[in-house]
Amino acid sequence: MNDRYDAGYGGDQDNQDNQYELVGYDEYGRPVYQQVAPQQAPQQPYDPYAQQQGYGYDPYATGPQQQPPAYDPYGTGRQPYAPSYDPYGAGTAQPAAPAAPYDPYGQTASSGQQPRVAEQTAHIPQQAGPAEPERDDTGAPAERDYRTEQFAFVEQPDGDSEDVIDWLNFTENRTERREEAKRRARSRLVALVVALALVAVGGVGYLWYAGKLPGLSKSGAKKGTATAAGAQNRDVIVVHLHNTAKGGTSTALLVDNTTTKQGTTVLLPNSLSLTDDTGNATTLAKSVEDDGSSGTRDALDTVLGTNIEGTWRLDTPYLQNLVDLVGNIDIDTDADVPDPSAKKKGSAPLVHRGKDQTLSGKMAVAYATYRASGEAENAQLERFGQVMQGVLRKMSSDPSGATTTVQTLAQILDPSLTDKDLGSFLAKLADLAKEGDYKTALLPVQNDGTLSAQASASVVKDVLGGTAKSPDQGSAVRVSVQNASGVKDNTEKTRVTLVNGGFTFIDGGTAAGASATSKVVYSDTADKDNATEVAKTLGLPTGSVSKGQTGANADVSVVLGKDYKPSSAS
Repeated sequence: MNDRYDAGYGGDQDNQDNQYELVGYDEYGRPVYQQVAPQQAPQQPYDPYAQQQGYGYDPYATGPQQQPPAYDPYGTGRQPYAPSYDPYGAGTAQPAAPAAPYDPYGQTASSGQQPRVAEQTAHIPQQAGPAEPERDDTGAPAERDYRTEQFAFVEQPDGDSEDVIDWLNFTENRTERREEAKRRARSRLVALVVALALVAVGGVGYLWYAGKLPGLSKSGAKKGTATAAGAQNRDVIVVHLHNTAKGGTSTALLVDNTTTKQGTTVLLPNSLSLTDDTGNATTLAKSVEDDGSSGTRDALDTVLGTNIEGTWRLDTPYLQNLVDLVGNIDIDTDADVPDPSAKKKGSAPLVHRGKDQTLSGKMAVAYATYRASGEAENAQLERFGQVMQGVLRKMSSDPSGATTTVQTLAQILDPSLTDKDLGSFLAKLADLAKEGDYKTALLPVQNDGTLSAQASASVVKDVLGGTAKSPDQGSAVRVSVQNASGVKDNTEKTRVTLVNGGFTFIDGGTAAGASATSKVVYSDTADKDNATEVAKTLGLPTGSVSKGQTGANADVSVVLGKDYKPSSAS
């Protein structure tokens, strides 16, 4: 091998060739030498930095130096001369003490010479000697420029570290994606549950509103269940229509059921038996005329079990103005109504019979008060109810707008009902009428003016939420009527007149033959005044009253003759 021997063993190339023999290479490709006997005198050790021969290792020394003895790594007996180290050559180097033989395994030899072992080999590591220092122009050592790549502790990136980082990023991203997918799934599930709940609630609410939910529907509440009869809230006012042209009144209750959102007009026949403030029996028509609004309201509350909040007196001129203010009404008419102001008979009717007829104020008043010959009193009352519902459909649903309409009428209201209260109440009913949640019902009354069981079930209990309580008929004067006038319709007209006057009507049938004059008979002297009052009520002269025999179940008996002329109010 011609390579230079490592300077750490202290010999140059010639000494190396004389002391060792190359015998091969190890498994790492490094040369292996065999020690041989020295053939020459010791040579000077290799000094790569030496410029001059002298003592010791002085890379920067400028003075004379001596050649040190040869370096013997295997203890051949030669004692190397080791001068003391003076890096800057400041003083004279002193000879070093004789060194012990070199033991390559870290043990000091026991003698100055180590016996040679046959075929002994030594592994010579390849070490790089110290580089010669650079010098500047003056010859002095130059400052070294250290670079980062010269230091072994500087870490160099490799491919494996990037792979690990990529794998960690992939794992982290995949975990985040899984968590994000789970969060989205949970959000969609919550949204789906909320949507289904809203649909279910809306469906149940619609079924309840449409009356298709058993036990909880609106229709079920209206059929007289405990909830409908007891827990419902109703606002009620009474309206009296006064016919200023022909006389007479028509009465109705306006009901706003705030629980079921249902509005109703309850028509009250004038023959309804009431009890006045003195405890005497009377009728609705007579109570309105004699007792006024306050007394009639209290009497109705007693009979119907209601709580009427106020009275609205509506004279026919005000009804005409009201219809004109709302812009006419559209209703289905059931009769041709003549024009009351027409001077000639056979003139064209003011109101024509038919569906969806448009009525002005004047036409509405004529239709609401019209009663044809031979018709029952309730026929006219039902027409009044049609007009009232038509007005409500055209009334403003805004409380302030409805109040303005009421104030524009300039009518004198009952002290218990102000313009604002009436306007707000009518606005609520108008909203129900426009939505189709409004109806008209007639209170059934028997011939004697009392309420039937049908009335208690269908109207008083369900619509008004009250309890019917007719006055004791024993306190009313019972009048038996026999028709001998030859006009069949006179029986019904007499009944209406008597009931409205506060009497109890008893049908005595029709006489076999006609009588020229009418008679009023009483059997008990105590009933003379009552008989006289009956004659006045029927429009008969007081001379027709006499004492005689009456029916078993009547206090006063009346025989209608040809002289009997029913009043226009009947």
